[in-house]
Amino acid sequence: MAEAERIIGTPDVDDEAAAPAEQPKGTRKIAMLFAVALVAYVLDLGSKMLVVAKLEHHEPIEIIGDLLKFEAVRNPGAAFGMGEAFTIIFTFIAATVIVVIVRLARKLYSTPWAIALGLLLGGALGNLTDRIFRSPGVFEGAVVDFIAPAHFAVFNLADSAIVCGGILIVLLSFKGLDPDGTVHKD
Repeated sequence: MAEAERIIGTPDVDDEAAAPAEQPKGTRKIAMLFAVALVAYVLDLGSKMLVVAKLEHHEPIEIIGDLLKFEAVRNPGAAFGMGEAFTIIFTFIAATVIVVIVRLARKLYSTPWAIALGLLLGGALGNLTDRIFRSPGVFEGAVVDFIAPAHFAVFNLADSAIVCGGILIVLLSFKGLDPDGTVHKD
């Protein structure tokens, strides 16, 4: 009977089980990557606009005593204010990261990787926006930082997204989960 069904085109159980594997399975993960990136980017951009409008040129706001303050700082360098003379290089690096993530998105079938790469993409876009559009000039702009924990560097939501995305990527790599959804054991 199965042979007759196959000849006239009626699917049997084996064909139905194979059907889902033939359908494209990456669309939802790509949308998730861009949704996470958009949320991270909008939160970063909005927070920076608020900081520039309400906090810049004012006294810092103590959130948890001396342990955590909101303080507007313009950072032309990288983490911890290092590399102030290399702003254009940081701009190039951020642009390269964005291109790599967008290219990788075509092969993205893993939800955790979509979240991790979305955080990286949103954070990179947030800081790249500052580098392009803020003073002192195009590709030399200083990033707006404002989260100031005691005894640590001042940072922003884009930096937080980048760090969280990076930590998630390390954890996924240790677990052997690849961006295409496969699991390997080394």
